[in-house]
Amino acid sequence: MKKSDMVYFDGFRDCVDCACRAAKFLEQVLVDYHIDTVKDQMDQLHELEHEGDTKKHEITRVLTKAFITPIEREDIVELSGKIDDITDSIEDVLMHIYVCQVPEIRPTAIEMVKVAIACCETLIIIMEEFADFKHSNKLNQNIIKINDLEEEGDRLYIKSMYDLHKNCTNPLEVIAWRDIFGYIEKCIDKCEDTADIVQMVVMKNS
Repeated sequence: MKKSDMVYFDGFRDCVDCACRAAKFLEQVLVDYHIDTVKDQMDQLHELEHEGDTKKHEITRVLTKAFITPIEREDIVELSGKIDDITDSIEDVLMHIYVCQVPEIRPTAIEMVKVAIACCETLIIIMEEFADFKHSNKLNQNIIKINDLEEEGDRLYIKSMYDLHKNCTNPLEVIAWRDIFGYIEKCIDKCEDTADIVQMVVMKNS
């Protein structure tokens, strides 16, 4: 792999790292939740989201000037976009908690965020292996791991929504948490989407 080609793969890895740090920050906020500090924490999380945007734009900047790329241009654009969606979904979780002034955090939300973190950490391994995908022994097994984690996320989402609608009598709380759980699930789904794109690129170039 040429040094110029590694710009894309290093960029993918850096973007996933931003998402991973954002997910871990969100977990910290939810575990030690204080409603009066959420506004400042939301601003801190936005800085990570902005860092991810900057790294995505750098990939695009290099791509627009490139004559030859290691994988198809459309795949580079789609992959960087999916990774950016992960961080955006994480920010949406905390943003919704803030605007709805959620008084306390439901334990299953923390469980789901832990799954999102595991997905992001697995994606980092995938991106580290991606550049040498023809010789990697770890790439496929970690793509499968992401699929398994997504199934775990679905299980927790269904459990969370069932408990919410069965036990919560406050309609505003139901509406708020329905969206919050949805954003966390979206984050996990975007991780799987990203892994699926990597798998597709590998198959096209093998």
